[in-house]
Amino acid sequence: MQTFNHLITTRPHEVRQVFISDLHLSPEEPALVQAFLALLDDCLALPVLKRLFILGDWFEVWIGDDAYLTLSDAARQTHWLTPLIAKLKQLRINGCEILVMHGNRDFLLGQPFCNLFGGELIDEPHMLTIGQQHYRLEHGDALCTDDKKYQFFRKIMRNRLTQWYLLNKSLKKRLAIAEKMRQKSQQNNANKAAHIMDVNDEAVIQAVANSDALLHGHTHRPDIHQATTDKKRYVLGDWRLIDKEKRQPTVSAVIGVMITNAHSDSNKAKFELVEFSSLV
Repeated sequence: MQTFNHLITTRPHEVRQVFISDLHLSPEEPALVQAFLALLDDCLALPVLKRLFILGDWFEVWIGDDAYLTLSDAARQTHWLTPLIAKLKQLRINGCEILVMHGNRDFLLGQPFCNLFGGELIDEPHMLTIGQQHYRLEHGDALCTDDKKYQFFRKIMRNRLTQWYLLNKSLKKRLAIAEKMRQKSQQNNANKAAHIMDVNDEAVIQAVANSDALLHGHTHRPDIHQATTDKKRYVLGDWRLIDKEKRQPTVSAVIGVMITNAHSDSNKAKFELVEFSSLV
């Protein structure tokens, strides 16, 4: 895999949009939560940042907005999500749009939670113009068409009736269902060939047919691929805790940025994959 530079900290005046995915945040992984807060601090310091895209699997599991929205004020004060919401709200106040897409882990995420910080839940796929090119943004799991069992499961879980049924269960039951689904997913993935859990070439060609480039996450295999002879596929990376045994371990991720030279017009904007890392 290629090496990605640290453009956010080296050229802050050029970064206008930031793209992240597959953070898999949870209270069980506080290092990832702290790394996300560190990224938000960086975003707050970027003078011309206009958009932050979160392209799915923001959370390891999401059992419904009411899990947080129904908490008392006292319970919210100590909840692990509250600092995230506060920084995201400040970012929105600063003029940065926050656009959130569902992933396969957090498909029950709703607009009411996003309203807490002024964010917007966006549909998949999402079309975005960068410079003179049209990018198709999606989480990426819909492109893994070789995994027939997962695609069937995805179709059921994305159905509004299924989601209504789940959200009408008690929080305790939803948590138990989510844990059972996560365990089953881990067992299934352990027995699958690696290529089955990656994107299908034909699915990629179809996805990029009406755009100039494709950007997604999900596969945890960050890289830049040639989707067709003249179109690229950019893959965002998952957030990983590395050097766990060291005194100061690091969280590392490959994220995307849209940059524009301070002295050029928006038609010359371009997209790049860059490395983000944070000591925790």
